[in-house]
Amino acid sequence: MTVMITPSAAAPRLTSLSHGGGCGCKIAPGMLADLLKGSAPAAAPFAQLLVGLESADDAAVYQLSEHQALVATTDFFMPIVDDPFDFGRIAAANALSDVYAMGGTPILALALLAVPVKVLPPQVIREILRGGEAICAEAGIPVAGGHSIDSVEPIYGLAAIGLVDPRHLQRNSAGRAGDALILGKPLGVGILSAALKKGQLPAADYRAMIDTTTLLNRAGPELAQLAGVHAMTDVTGFGLLGHLLEMCRGARLGARVSMAQVPLLENVLSMAEAGCVTGASARNWASYAHEVRLAPQLEGAHQALLCDPQTSGGLLIACAPDAVADVTRILRRHGCARAAAIGTITGDVPLVHVEP
Repeated sequence: MTVMITPSAAAPRLTSLSHGGGCGCKIAPGMLADLLKGSAPAAAPFAQLLVGLESADDAAVYQLSEHQALVATTDFFMPIVDDPFDFGRIAAANALSDVYAMGGTPILALALLAVPVKVLPPQVIREILRGGEAICAEAGIPVAGGHSIDSVEPIYGLAAIGLVDPRHLQRNSAGRAGDALILGKPLGVGILSAALKKGQLPAADYRAMIDTTTLLNRAGPELAQLAGVHAMTDVTGFGLLGHLLEMCRGARLGARVSMAQVPLLENVLSMAEAGCVTGASARNWASYAHEVRLAPQLEGAHQALLCDPQTSGGLLIACAPDAVADVTRILRRHGCARAAAIGTITGDVPLVHVEP
């Protein structure tokens, strides 16, 4: 049985109203880099701004006191699924992930809503908001306000605020040569979303997609307190390779990844082999292929998976080899049952080598 969810008889499919979905909507990394050329490093005149634009990190961090810093981020996108409640949950979990990836704990969120009010019935819009509120309640924080506009395409997300002790702040750029790379969630969300939009996604795979995208990355603050954890980010719209390259560029190091060790959602490899991929994966590859050495036998479906845009994807952690067991144990205790070591940080130039 395939999944084809319509919110109500009077409402169109949410995914039919948008040209993209989830983190696949993100501007491709190459184009984004061009757009940001010439932007002054925000930290220059602000000594208390611990993290700004300089390393393409997950959130901004502003120091308030010796033991407290504010973590601020925003994330929003168009529907990746047709069920409005699930759409709200996924978007909220994805936004909160950036706070967790910095080692922070969320304290409140503001809702960002843009919807075609003459197309979507009020009950559908309410369900989107209710989904976001449900995830924020799970995270133990309020949705304390927000902003809404009438829009041609439906968009939902959060501005999320958190706190972190600066001693435990995790940047994406502090990996060290010899560090192990741990991935918290399996890849393949973009491929499943492409199958859903085509009406070709089996119900079991839909449930797997919902389960992984609504799982909070709440392990982040606990991982950040481990002495052996050196760097952390989350894998979202630029795919595993794109976010790993951000880590490598920031640290001026390279990485080696074993494809055999990368966890994948069930059935996504066969779907990719059948051509069920997103346009965003091709845009991602075009942006950073020059920085990747991919084993020839991995071209095609495996390449698409490595570049597949992940919506509310897993944490990517660089840690000392002797911390791998603790990192994996913490991730699994927080629901990341497929967490796995996938490679190492190397002393090479910022370049990622992917082996079978």
